[in-house]
Amino acid sequence: MTRHCFAEAVTEEQSKQKKAVPSPALQPNSIALPSPRRTPRNTCLSPVTISDNTAAACKVCAKESSNDITLKKCAKCKTQWYCSRECQKADWKTHKKTCGKNADETFANTNSTNRSCPQNLEVFIEKPFHQLHSKRWLHDRPEKDVYKLLIDTYRMRMEDQYTIEGEVDEDSIYSGRPDSRDGFRRFLRLVEKKRGLLPPWWSPEKAKACVAYGLNKDNWSSLDCCAEKGDFVEHYGDPTFPMQMRMFGEQIYGRGPGGQPGFQMMQMMMQAEKGEIQTSLLNMHR
Repeated sequence: MTRHCFAEAVTEEQSKQKKAVPSPALQPNSIALPSPRRTPRNTCLSPVTISDNTAAACKVCAKESSNDITLKKCAKCKTQWYCSRECQKADWKTHKKTCGKNADETFANTNSTNRSCPQNLEVFIEKPFHQLHSKRWLHDRPEKDVYKLLIDTYRMRMEDQYTIEGEVDEDSIYSGRPDSRDGFRRFLRLVEKKRGLLPPWWSPEKAKACVAYGLNKDNWSSLDCCAEKGDFVEHYGDPTFPMQMRMFGEQIYGRGPGGQPGFQMMQMMMQAEKGEIQTSLLNMHR
């Protein structure tokens, strides 16, 4: 197979902004940097989503759906229904033993044509890995969706750089700054240099609006909080979303997280979108 490479030399501007971070695991006695603020996340329970009126009853108390009771389902595995957060908490000790397995089976049995739309985006883009391959991942989306994806691609990259490579950008929240506006502006300049990645309507005014969106503390895609891979999966409701953002980031930076190229995985995901291979055969934890 011919290897396609997005690699480009890291710019002097990029290298100047990075500094190494001592690994806490390897150097337990070293002085740690201030812990960056993270997007609030329930690490114990999967959030629930609004029902589609197909549930019979709450698994715990057996209450049925009615005008007064809206049943909700576990957002991770989408197999168990509850009438309240209290019932979900009561069942978690038992449910957590099968939740991950059920989630894997649910995703494996779901192909690109009948997958539910990602959460928290206004428009659903079919075959996102084909769009990535053609460098049109941000095209044909509303402005607000583009702002969210640019901000979260940057946040995903900063998290990977911190956890995988042991480095932080000095102009980001990971170095102790109150927010990452300066680092994100630098990120946008890199994107703007990559011909065709941004939609045709992009302009300096839109760049300012994008930064302003990220500085609005009411928005989940925020430049004053960092987020982990699992946060993005839960927020967008799509196990492949971190992979999509990492591949888009590779097109911007010229290299994948930790130097790992994503082209081969992109080819396999495109095959899955065409139904040529089963997604259950792929490693979704890239």
